[in-house]
Amino acid sequence: MATTAAVGAVATGAFTAIVPAMEDGTATSAAADGPFDAGLASNSTAFDAVAPAASMVPVELAAQAESVEDHVARVVQAADLAKLHAEQAEQQRIAGIIERGGLDGWIAEALQILDLPQSLAPGVKRIVLKESNGNPRAINNWDANARRGTPSQGLMQTIPTTYRHYVHPDLKNRPITDPVANITAGIRYMIEHYGMSTVKSGGRSNSAGNYVGY
Repeated sequence: MATTAAVGAVATGAFTAIVPAMEDGTATSAAADGPFDAGLASNSTAFDAVAPAASMVPVELAAQAESVEDHVARVVQAADLAKLHAEQAEQQRIAGIIERGGLDGWIAEALQILDLPQSLAPGVKRIVLKESNGNPRAINNWDANARRGTPSQGLMQTIPTTYRHYVHPDLKNRPITDPVANITAGIRYMIEHYGMSTVKSGGRSNSAGNYVGY
């Protein structure tokens, strides 16, 4: 009695497949279903079932990202607070100098009015000491300006026309001997004619490094 299955041809539409046949001549159920198409369908279903969503992020990585962001935010906030405290401390320091008055206070106030850095103070002080020895009522009665009837006056030894042109607008009603107003006029004149670096270095100097005025 034969037990082996016969082999037959079954048309599947796009091609003809050679499939085993049972003793009664019928094709197997696998062949009848179309093994190629069925396999694709089953594989696609299985892939869709196990494939993760593209936007899915592991919980551990998400937690780490949040932790890093929090750390960066804390660092930035700490830096901002430190900067704010430093600025407040500097403002208090300058306010103390101004309140004490005297040459350092006048210079600090003038720089503050001009919105210039207080780091210029040593250079300005050197100029003032060279020009007037820190006396706000000093008057030069011997140079060419004096002979023309327009003597240099005040801490920065400006002549009246220079003072009126360069004094800070907020202080224009103050006299030429006003220490703060006179400093603003002298600094503005120097910056326009010689640049900020000359103010910072303490005025113009000759090749030997000696002060030559402005």
